[in-house]
This record gives sequence, structure tokens and C-alpha cells, in this order.
Amino acid sequence: MTKRILLSLTLVPLLAFGCSGGRGKTSKLTIAVIPKGTTHEFWKSIHAGAIKAARDLAAPDTEIEVIWKGPLREDDREQQIQVVEGFLSQGVKGIVLAPLDDRALVRPVEEAARASIPTVIIDSGLQSENIVSFVATDNYKGGELGGERLGSLLGGKGKVLLLRYQEGSASTEQREAGFLNKLKSAFPGIEVVSGDQYAGPTRETAYRASQNVLNRFGNQIQGVFCPNESSTAGMLLALQDINKLGKVTFVGFDASQAFIDAMQKNQLQGVVLQNPFRMGYLGVKAMIDHLRGQKVEKRIDTGVAIVTPENLSDPKSQELLHPPIEEYVK
Repeated sequence: MTKRILLSLTLVPLLAFGCSGGRGKTSKLTIAVIPKGTTHEFWKSIHAGAIKAARDLAAPDTEIEVIWKGPLREDDREQQIQVVEGFLSQGVKGIVLAPLDDRALVRPVEEAARASIPTVIIDSGLQSENIVSFVATDNYKGGELGGERLGSLLGGKGKVLLLRYQEGSASTEQREAGFLNKLKSAFPGIEVVSGDQYAGPTRETAYRASQNVLNRFGNQIQGVFCPNESSTAGMLLALQDINKLGKVTFVGFDASQAFIDAMQKNQLQGVVLQNPFRMGYLGVKAMIDHLRGQKVEKRIDTGVAIVTPENLSDPKSQELLHPPIEEYVK
């Protein structure tokens, strides 16, 4: 799925160039933004933030074009690699990439560098130094917030399960590590009875994985943690199937209307939230700054917070839960 947004700007007045009939020369920066997938709300927020950055940072003598293209499924590494490689011959000035795999995307990113096309990495890390900047959530801290919330609600006792997301996803691996280490250090009385099952890339695969793990441990556990939107959504449905919503303490990750509804019913006791709109904005801003010769920090933290039924109506929570997607993405 590819979308192009071209921001054509008012030309500098002719008198500024000291001529009567000519036009000032307008340059164009074309930025490719490549998400892990194109279906989840998270990526729609990234997209909206990227477009806002392009609009805000355009200049009278510069057009900024954002091209949005990524795989449909968040496990299609080969398609994402092909998307990156395809942009190398399309005249883009820079790439903003959320890599599906921290190793598999190294080669195409380094090929881009050899072609003098710089890359900004967003959301999930890449095992390469050949990048302009890494713009992302502190994912380890996000996992710690989830562990703190779950451990506190359980009073430091009980059995819990962690449904992981997908092997090779650096962002969720950091969240999972933060969650497990927080339980180990702060809540040693809590036992993780299952921490090696993976949800897979979609709500449907997560639902099936959740059903499987609940079939084994559903009658034992008092708590559950999931590290991203699709795993949280799949677990929510599976807990509903066995009439455990509201009876098992459940903490998830990322935002959706279904999660808000579940928190209002106290079926979901919290979600750790990133700021994907800000991530998309700062990812594109870092690339534009770099292309304009400005200094860019190698690591840009986009923030992380936890929203619970208790603080759901707070303005800061509402801002994170309802980014202005429709204003920028049709």
C-alpha cells in the first residue's frame, strides 16, 4: 500500500530574485516512510505524525514529499526488504524505517547508505551503525511500567503469563525483558508460569496463541501481560471466551478503542502507551534536519506512559489515546 503526499509551497516572490519574468528555483525532499505494517492503529498514527512533520517543516523554497509504503503483515520481512530496495532506484532523498527484524533489514539499510540515501530508524532497533538516528520509545522502561502495574495489583503474589509478540522484533523483546526483570527484582513472589509463547503478527494469530496458552494455564493464573497492540487484542478476545475478563488482572500495550472500552469496564487494568504520532513526526523531522545539514541526536526518546481505569479521563491520557489521525490520513 503506497500513499503519496506532495506539499507544494508558495514560491518566493519574484522580486526577491531580482528578476521580472523568471521564477525562483524550488527544491524537493522526497522521504520514504516504511512501517512494519499498514493495518494497526499504531501505524496509522505514525503515518499521521509523518505527514504533519512534512507540512510543518516545509519551507518557501522547498517541497516535501512523503511516500508511505509498507507490508500488510508484520511478519513479511521479505516484502519489507523489497520495499526498501525498491526506493533506492526511485530518487528518494532519505528513508524512515521501522524494521521488522533487527538483523534482516541491516543489508538493505547499508545498501541505501552506499547509495548515499540516509536512513532514520523508528520504533524498533537495527543492528547497524549506518543510520542517522534511532527515534523510539524506551521500550525497556515500557515493559517495566507493565510489570510494576501488574505486580502491584496482584500484591506481589500469584501466577502470571507473558504472551510474547514475535522473534526478531527488537522493540517488543525489550518490553518483554523489562517486564520480566521488574517482576524478578520487585515482586519475587510472582511466578511466571509461561513466558515462551509467541502471539505472531496479527490479531488472529494472537487470538489463536492466546487460546492455546489459556487452555494450558487459564485455571492457574491471576495475571497476564502482552507487549503490543495485536497480542493484547488477541488475548482480550481469548479471555472473553473463557469468561475470565475482569477476573484475571490484565495489562497490555498500545491503544485502540476496544482497549478503552475494556478499561471502562475494568476488564483491562492498564495499557502502556507509546506516542506513535510523535514518533512519526520526530522520525521525519530527524531526516529533514539531517538533509538540511543540521545536527541530529543519535537517539531520540519519544516517551512512554501507562494509562489505567483510574487516569483514563486525564487530558494527557486522552491525548495519547486519541491522536489526530483523521486530520492527516484519509
